[in-house]
Amino acid sequence: MASDAGASDATVAPSNAGDTAAPGPRETPSLPSIATSDGTARSGGSHVASAPANPPAPVNPPAPVSPPAPGTPGGLPDDRTPLSEAPFTPTSAQGAANVVQTYYALLGERRYADAWKLWTQGGQGSGMTAQAFEASFTQYESYHANIGAPGQIEGAAGSLFVSVPVVIYGRRKSGEAVHELGEATLRRVNDVPGSTPEQRAWHLFKIDLKPSPGPTAR
Repeated sequence: MASDAGASDATVAPSNAGDTAAPGPRETPSLPSIATSDGTARSGGSHVASAPANPPAPVNPPAPVSPPAPGTPGGLPDDRTPLSEAPFTPTSAQGAANVVQTYYALLGERRYADAWKLWTQGGQGSGMTAQAFEASFTQYESYHANIGAPGQIEGAAGSLFVSVPVVIYGRRKSGEAVHELGEATLRRVNDVPGSTPEQRAWHLFKIDLKPSPGPTAR
């Protein structure tokens, strides 16, 4: 039988109106896990922390450094003479010891420029510039001093001198304990006509220190 003109040879399955095929289940693609630099795994867009490694043991800070007791090796002289509580003049021996006390208090507070000025010649008597003086103390984590009773004032060539015992204790930033023993010598101009108040005030002339043993274990 001859086919009608324009008829298609393809067979098309009829569909009923209103019948919609139910969609099948959608399959979610899985994403690969990605290792991160902090040791965690990133998977499927989520950030999952991995179990931490053993935490480091806490580091105990070093114990504070203490000075040797008076009368023991490395300590101040065991002078049991009661100190006078009477007011002292700035030009007295006790006034000189007070300058030493102030000097080391300033160093402990890291006020290096103020401490430097307590040397003779406006600080130049230290043998260093203010910048070099400050740099010489940057090695210390802590720096303290015990001050002993001053000696007798002695005169020479229009100047007066007095020595004050000093015990240094502290710690370097490397962790090493510091123990030093010595004395500070102060100088001022005698009360001569024409001298200025600054010249008649006590200033640090020199400080002699040497390493000493720390406190004796009991």
